[in-house]
Amino acid sequence: MAAPAVFETLPPTLDSTSDPPPLFDGTTRLYINDLCPYAQRVWIVRNYKGLHDKIKLVPIDLKNRPAWYKEKVYPGNKVPALEHNGQVIGESLDLVKYVDKNFEGPALLPDDPAKLKFAEELVAYSDKFINIVYSSLKGDAVKETAAEFDYLETALHKFDDGPFFLGQFSQVDAVFAPFVERFHIVFQEIFKHNITSGRPKLAAWIEVLVFVEVVAYTLSD
Repeated sequence: MAAPAVFETLPPTLDSTSDPPPLFDGTTRLYINDLCPYAQRVWIVRNYKGLHDKIKLVPIDLKNRPAWYKEKVYPGNKVPALEHNGQVIGESLDLVKYVDKNFEGPALLPDDPAKLKFAEELVAYSDKFINIVYSSLKGDAVKETAAEFDYLETALHKFDDGPFFLGQFSQVDAVFAPFVERFHIVFQEIFKHNITSGRPKLAAWIEVLVFVEVVAYTLSD
């Protein structure tokens, strides 16, 4: 079960005119952007584990990045990045696993070996899924993504002890939620297509996500 949800007002976004925080002073910082789905993955995990006081959020303006972010924090110059124990770690999938493993709070993976194996398969597949859907937006998106959304529908049928991919909320949901939530809106607004049509499990999953506060508190308008 997730730690009690906490609504936060994000600190000011840092841009090219902003001074850096006191880097490597022992504070654990998660560098994010509230519009970035990759950063949202790790933000969700942080929230689920109740690490609001342990991991400080530092929003970065991706359109007007501060020079010190690349020079002194993360050479990759992307978000998310985690400043922890005198080092900076990047890449959202790595950080989802790192935060879950290395910090206190409820675990986002079950003990069941079958569920663990399935979680690995789904997380490994997530980048392919995202790339295919993004690429389709330049073509016949509805047709080109049908197999991808069918894949999610089938995956959601595997365990019946809850509405999430592994039954209960897990790393897998944190990995897919920021993207599917956006795709759901984009396909409706641009292509007049509902990605949940004929996919009842996917529809139920998207609907329940809104009520998962650790997810809801990371959603942008």
